[in-house]
Amino acid sequence: MDKEPLSLWCAYPDDLLTDRAEQACAQLLSEDEHARWQAFKFDRHAREYLATHALARTALAHYHPLAPQDWRFTLNSYGKPIAEPECGLRFNLSNSPGLVVCLIARGAEVGVDAEPCERAGEIAELAPDVFSPLELAQLEALRGQEKLDRVLRLWTLKEAYIKARGMGLTLPLKKFSFLFGGAEGIRLELDRDVDDKPGRWRFCLLEHAGHRIALMAGQAAAPELQIWEARPLSAPPARLAAGGELWFPQV
Repeated sequence: MDKEPLSLWCAYPDDLLTDRAEQACAQLLSEDEHARWQAFKFDRHAREYLATHALARTALAHYHPLAPQDWRFTLNSYGKPIAEPECGLRFNLSNSPGLVVCLIARGAEVGVDAEPCERAGEIAELAPDVFSPLELAQLEALRGQEKLDRVLRLWTLKEAYIKARGMGLTLPLKKFSFLFGGAEGIRLELDRDVDDKPGRWRFCLLEHAGHRIALMAGQAAAPELQIWEARPLSAPPARLAAGGELWFPQV
């Protein structure tokens, strides 16, 4: 399992501004997804939803002989989507108005979060409510842009971990910590009452298209990462350069 590559797929909601691109993606949706897409009040939210669901279908079809429009999904008890029937693929999605991403692995649980870099100040205002005491103590030693960058790194890592666990906010944000420094570079620490083993996770941070992206994979060793861009979503994907990312912990 550890030798299987991890695949990150990227797409852009604003690529769906033309009727042709929008309809090409809409044809991939299930009946329920189509109804939810049309129910959005604001166009930008509708584009974001459409891009996210079309990307998931397009990306999964790259690894399994099922057409994009034929995929079906169920939700676990916390709302995490799961491909049905079981095919061995695990995936996770994150979306924003400017970028949607899909992370795929075979067998390993995965989580991903992408946030616009411009949101760092907004997230910093929430720091006392979303970061652990250990994380806050490290933040207090930082100033200016360095502090804002740490805030964004922490937020995306914590979101990616929660999403990889598939438990939603039943896993309290203050019960686990991403701590920076030392030989490990970044390490995950869990409160005693969190039922998990930090050593089974590997994670990394990327920056792409003005967004900070955190990837989380339930693997004992750093995986190979492949990055794909679907632009437009109906076109054949292009593979982007990868291989320079740092996976943590580093020891």
